[in-house]
Amino acid sequence: MGSLSNPKAPDLPPSPSSQGRPTRAALGISSEPGDDTIPSVATVLVVDDEPKIVQLVRDYLENAGFAVITATDGQAALRTARTGHPDLIILDLGLPVVDGLDVTRSLRREAAVPIIMLTARTDESDKLVGLELGADDYVTKPFSPKELVARVRAVLRRAQGMERQSDIVRVGTDVELDVPKMEATIGGRHIDLTRTEFELLATMARQPGRIFTRAQLLSAIRGVAFESYERAIDAHVKNIRRKIEPDPRAPRYLLTAYGVGYRFADAPR
Repeated sequence: MGSLSNPKAPDLPPSPSSQGRPTRAALGISSEPGDDTIPSVATVLVVDDEPKIVQLVRDYLENAGFAVITATDGQAALRTARTGHPDLIILDLGLPVVDGLDVTRSLRREAAVPIIMLTARTDESDKLVGLELGADDYVTKPFSPKELVARVRAVLRRAQGMERQSDIVRVGTDVELDVPKMEATIGGRHIDLTRTEFELLATMARQPGRIFTRAQLLSAIRGVAFESYERAIDAHVKNIRRKIEPDPRAPRYLLTAYGVGYRFADAPR
């Protein structure tokens, strides 16, 4: 099954459930190595006002081994999140009653549940606001249901990893950060970093693959984010790259998410 051609139009791909519950193989979904870090039956709350999208996403998630609960507006999403205690929320931004961004604000005041934004909005500012509010990832419509399942797995793995945080941060086989000693070893080399540089690097390395906005990084190292200081993050990133990258002009560890911010590579090339 391909990507959704137009999530607001009636010509969505037929839901697999219309002919009975399909097998994982029929949907092209299989278990992946490392899924043992995800709760045995993780519950995902799917929030969207389009029933066809809800059903399609539900089918793919359930056949990937997840339990699924749903809501179709912002108020229902908040109620269901509070009573259903989901492990992750897929949240459409264009919701009736209460907008998805307002739902995110409310959720972040109450819990740290991972959130993947699902949006038809192409305006970059919407994505930035959502990420700054604390969303963990975003998927733009039209989307591939199989890619969405993969992103759910990835975000849950990162969330589970954060719950088991240790004083030693490792990414792959060549990145190790000793947090109490503020020592970084990358590619077998000891890296001399300032405190701010180390804090920035550790923040991103703890969640490889996650995109951080400048505001989120500034908040992580300073406890507050002021827009006038956000570009200072660029200078710190430039310095970190100069120290850790074999070629700062073609970074393999600290990557740019154009128009959004930065991320630490989850599989350094």
